[in-house]
Amino acid sequence: MSHPNPYRNLLDSLHAGAQAIKRGELVAFPTETVYGLGADATDPNAVEKIFKAKQRPFYDPLIVHVADREQMLQLVTSLPEKAERLIACFWPGPLTIVLPKSSIVPAIVTAGSPSVAVRMPSNPIALELIRLSGKPIAAPSANRFGCTSPTTAKHVQEQLGGTYDVMIDGGACIVGIESTVISFLGDTPRILRPGGIDQQAIESCIGKVLSEQKDSPDESTTSPGMLPSHYATATPLRIVEDVSVYAGRGDVGVLLFGKNDLVFAGPVEYLSLLSDPAEAAKRLYQAMRKLDSLSLSLLVVELLPENGIGIAINNRLKKAANNATHVSAL
Repeated sequence: MSHPNPYRNLLDSLHAGAQAIKRGELVAFPTETVYGLGADATDPNAVEKIFKAKQRPFYDPLIVHVADREQMLQLVTSLPEKAERLIACFWPGPLTIVLPKSSIVPAIVTAGSPSVAVRMPSNPIALELIRLSGKPIAAPSANRFGCTSPTTAKHVQEQLGGTYDVMIDGGACIVGIESTVISFLGDTPRILRPGGIDQQAIESCIGKVLSEQKDSPDESTTSPGMLPSHYATATPLRIVEDVSVYAGRGDVGVLLFGKNDLVFAGPVEYLSLLSDPAEAAKRLYQAMRKLDSLSLSLLVVELLPENGIGIAINNRLKKAANNATHVSAL
């Protein structure tokens, strides 16, 4: 039964979600980055339901979410000193750490890889769901595979309605872009996917890290988000050098970063009027989805400055454009 008190509704949803996780069912829930579609990470049958609901290939691994350090230690066989320092600096938060996995992590979670990607979300709803269930929760973004990530419960319902057992509506996500993924499998830590914590912040904590993005088949089985095409809109998205070339096209939607006095014939979505990269990250998927719903011929965007969280935003835009290279406006 629904209650007139939103807080009571949330508590009821959390308890229902925790029970669903214990039964091997699927729960859609908010994190600070995007909404996740979660199941008990130690139950391979439950995890299989995630792949089926998302139509996700089994070669794309999942991130496991934990509520505390002790829960994380059950999932891995070693914890390097630099990984410990990163955990102290950035957990809970949008940082995923790849480490050698323990035997309790099923192969389906890691796409057969001997390593596992783990993070502790900072969203209090996500943390409470994990605590109440008593289980580490495997959870990719709660959307159809390869499509634009969801940052509200409505986004989840639009793409995955009917595929999950419980929805926990926690409002809009505050970061709006997926976590940074860093691997500790080699001699030097390496960023596999840029995200909510930028390289400069990481290096201020543990020193030099590698960050080349190879998108190789080997890497795609180590971390999610490594495939060349991802986060895509149904409407073709093109990265251009100058969006003004499309100002006269009423059938073209424009994503803008920073104020632009030009009058566009087509619809415009501002990622940030103030040229704030953090605001742009928060609004990115919402803006992409809004333009994508308008039955346009094309979406165009210029890349952001390649620094800070702008690197992560550009990564998502390039993958949404099907890994297209930066092209001149046509």
